[in-house]
Amino acid sequence: MSNYPLEKCLHQFFEQQVETTPDAIAVKFKNQQLTYSQLNARANQLAHHLIGLGVKADVIVGLCIERSLEMIVGMFGILKAGGAYVPLDPAYPEQRLNYMLTDSQAPVLLTQAKLVGQLPNLNTKIICLDTDWELIAQQQNDNPIIELHKNNLAYIIYTSGSTGKPKGVMIDHQSISNHMQWMQTTFPLAKTDKVLQKTPFSFDASIPEFYAPLLVGAQLIVAKPLLHQDTNYLIKVIKDEGVTMVQATPSLLQMLLEDKEFKTCISLKRVFCGGEALSVELKNRFLETLNASLYNAYGPTESTITTTTYNTKLLSDEANSVPIGKAITKAKIYILDKNQKIVPTGVAGELHIGGIGLARGYLNRPDLTAEKFIYLFNQRLYKTGDLVRYRADGNIEFIGRIDNQVKIRGFRIELGEIESVIMKHVSEVAVIVREDQPGNKRLVAYTVGSIDGLRDAVKAELPNYMVPAAFVSLEKMPLTPNGKIDRRALP
Repeated sequence: MSNYPLEKCLHQFFEQQVETTPDAIAVKFKNQQLTYSQLNARANQLAHHLIGLGVKADVIVGLCIERSLEMIVGMFGILKAGGAYVPLDPAYPEQRLNYMLTDSQAPVLLTQAKLVGQLPNLNTKIICLDTDWELIAQQQNDNPIIELHKNNLAYIIYTSGSTGKPKGVMIDHQSISNHMQWMQTTFPLAKTDKVLQKTPFSFDASIPEFYAPLLVGAQLIVAKPLLHQDTNYLIKVIKDEGVTMVQATPSLLQMLLEDKEFKTCISLKRVFCGGEALSVELKNRFLETLNASLYNAYGPTESTITTTTYNTKLLSDEANSVPIGKAITKAKIYILDKNQKIVPTGVAGELHIGGIGLARGYLNRPDLTAEKFIYLFNQRLYKTGDLVRYRADGNIEFIGRIDNQVKIRGFRIELGEIESVIMKHVSEVAVIVREDQPGNKRLVAYTVGSIDGLRDAVKAELPNYMVPAAFVSLEKMPLTPNGKIDRRALP
């Protein structure tokens, strides 16, 4: 076990780095940039201002802001004041923002002047980081000295709830501190590295993009707002800035690989893929296109970003799926059957996660917290609802969602199982149940790639009742804001 110092909070690692490389460029956005000392000074001024407003340990501060330098200042300013930030994506519908602000009861909200009009009128102190900066800039710019413990909250991220109401996942400092130190130990960034920040900050996959470079003296390149799925723009930024590390969902990676210019992104050294199943075909295309490493990463928000990773270069030619790999440092994995007994290698079971990466729970939802975070084997475990199995080599293979189980004509069907079979022949797939005529449920498979001969190929591996009634070929999959397949938008 690596002995990471977990007493230190995220912003303290950053402050340590500022001492070492004060004049290095920390962050670039469009034609603006800040050095490490400039970013630190601004974040400190904001922190002192927030402390004056009563922000301290475990006080929640809303951050509703477009990608910009202010976004980075806002995040560090809240952490340095001791608060926990809640990212609120300005692209969300007002009703959703209203729910998140009401639920989190954030007493302070940081935003930009142009966004104030679309924010719900709640009993929250609103600070505009652009137009109110003259006032904030009157504060001192030294590092605030505050009482903060590793178990205090760092951020709360709202994820979709099966009830239709988003739920706030509470992550403390030691969890994120462990993740960032594991990352720097396993995939060390040098001062010459440049990381592209393009994932919407309301998804926890964005967190390594922000902090991985800034805790070690590397450079953060911030993408323009709303262009995180524009492949022309992303490729241009990667080339112009010499970006060395990028994260992408398989859907976005697919779009990048379809662009002939992507092969000219020769500065890329590492690409992290996650959020959906990565196909063997997509992995092969990437490794044939670029001389870079591709890592398949898996982890729910409830266990702090990443729980397992796999270097796809290790995959044998015969393999028909890309594993999600092995646990990161200080994460514990248990694959259990319905009776909560550990299953043997090769047998599918529900993935349970333990270790210090676990969230504190769901904000204001003790019922849901108790249902999802259970005590077993003398420790707290998170029930992921994901169906996985151990391969003979000790790596974990993702099969699908346990609750992705549907019933058609009395048969219980795992949609993930059908998708994994089709995935061997196409680059992307989504299988859903359609009921266009009441009472007539049927399976429909949507693919990117040719459907010629696909039905026969699927029939060769699956029983008849699991063979989709229809196969639909699409040029590209509809995507949600965080780059996952938007199943509701399938034609």
